[in-house]
Amino acid sequence: MFWVPLLLLAWAVAGAACLRLCLTAVRGAAAVAGHDTGAGRDLTLYEAAFLSGGPARVADVTLVAMARQRRLLLAHTGWATVVDPRGRDEMERSVIGAIGPQGQSPLAPVRTAAATADAVRGISERLVGAGLAVPDGTGTTVADAVRQVRLAGTAVAGLAAAALLMPVPSDMPRHLVALWFTLPLILTLGCLAIARFEVHPYSRWASPAGQRLLGALPRSAGGAGDDRTCLTSVAVRGIRAVGEPELRAAFAHREPRH
Repeated sequence: MFWVPLLLLAWAVAGAACLRLCLTAVRGAAAVAGHDTGAGRDLTLYEAAFLSGGPARVADVTLVAMARQRRLLLAHTGWATVVDPRGRDEMERSVIGAIGPQGQSPLAPVRTAAATADAVRGISERLVGAGLAVPDGTGTTVADAVRQVRLAGTAVAGLAAAALLMPVPSDMPRHLVALWFTLPLILTLGCLAIARFEVHPYSRWASPAGQRLLGALPRSAGGAGDDRTCLTSVAVRGIRAVGEPELRAAFAHREPRH
């Protein structure tokens, strides 16, 4: 009966992961309950970036916007140079301040500093207040919980395989042992199916209301289209949506390690 402890372990792993997914989904729904869900409003470029990729995406779309307007030079070597030191909004002023008084800096620390600026926190607070973003401190996100359930399903399958490789009593058919392990596996697969139907797509930043607004945004395939549409595409999809090869090279550059 050495397979019984493995079965109990499989139930424990599957049950804990599925319970965590349920609690996370409930906490996420409760966190935005009672807020204005943003009906009838349009997302700004920074808000779309935050809901799609968080603070780092806001910093990136600011840098791309300034570079396309020739107010910031992003070299393929990974350096940022200020051309126009007058920021048009708080985010741009945060980027210029992160570059420093010399007017030139490696791009990586600028992205990090801009992503943690007060301007980004203000965007987050406004979106949370509107019920469009998931508040900080709500624990594991739905995406993390779904990932844990998938890992639990893999673990159950592995435990089942291990149990079937062990010697079993002659009066216990192996297919019956396998049947016992299918129950926790069905539990994990059922939770994944329900989560995909109820809360998909899984987002770390956007609430369901925020995801609906994101889905209504126009976006281009990259370099085509007007500037606003292209920047919206970058806000939603990230740097891979940048049409200019030199800009992509600037963001992809990594300083050599010494």
